[in-house]
Amino acid sequence: MCPFHAPPTTQTSGTQTQDTARIVVEEKAQLDFSQSMSYGDYLQLDQILNAQSPRSPDHNELLFIVQHQTSELWMKLMLHELGAAIEHVALDQLPTAFKMLARVSKIMEQLVHAWDVLATMTPPEYSAIRPYLASSSGFQSYQYRCIEFALGNKNAAMLKPHEHRADLLARVEARYQAPSLYDQALRLLARRGIRVPNSHLERDWTQPYTASAEVEQAWLQVYRNPQAHWDLYQLGEELTDLEDAFRLWRFRHVTTVERVIGFKRGTGGTGGVSYLRKMLDVVLFPEIWSLRTQL
Repeated sequence: MCPFHAPPTTQTSGTQTQDTARIVVEEKAQLDFSQSMSYGDYLQLDQILNAQSPRSPDHNELLFIVQHQTSELWMKLMLHELGAAIEHVALDQLPTAFKMLARVSKIMEQLVHAWDVLATMTPPEYSAIRPYLASSSGFQSYQYRCIEFALGNKNAAMLKPHEHRADLLARVEARYQAPSLYDQALRLLARRGIRVPNSHLERDWTQPYTASAEVEQAWLQVYRNPQAHWDLYQLGEELTDLEDAFRLWRFRHVTTVERVIGFKRGTGGTGGVSYLRKMLDVVLFPEIWSLRTQL
């Protein structure tokens, strides 16, 4: 055997172990947590890592559960940042809002890539666990619904899936009744002296947003002179980044569902792929996109 490819000796392995142990001691790493809070304590890992309870005997159900639980955790953070960003836009505190909106866009990127993992589940693997899901579906996620409402996609029918839980319904209704991120952005434009129609400044916030040629003109005033309206121009681009990421998430959702279940109906009762494809056509900040044709 060539000496350059000889397996490491026991002596070498033992030396490496000793070196590692010495480094731990030299660095004064804390090793005893009998009297202090550990990493697992802080993150409550016992609760988190024991929150997966597969109902089927199939190996692949754990993937399905973890995928959706981690997505809900990311959505929790997204709502935290998005809600705060809306408040800061309402207070004209744009630098702080920009930081939060940039973070929301990055979270959306994480959610987009999460579909890559779920896409490793093949149709036979999903079919083995599907009967155990009953009528549960991501369609019923109250956090996702709050995100959609915060971004302006209001729909009263989407309150009904949460009526069986008064606490969750209250959260969703609060976001449903509040001005969206885009509503607050338009009110900010008006406060800065840019003409925005009253119909888009004081309205029933529970109604879906309707695109306006006058609102497009307002944004065009910003985009045609970005030096004079730099922070508003940056706000427009933050909104563009956010919707861009959201569109990618929706697209990866529909393609993953089609890859795994084809055109079967969803467990939540929708047409599955057909419903998700219709959602691809929903535009959250329409004038931010349409103005580009005029530039």
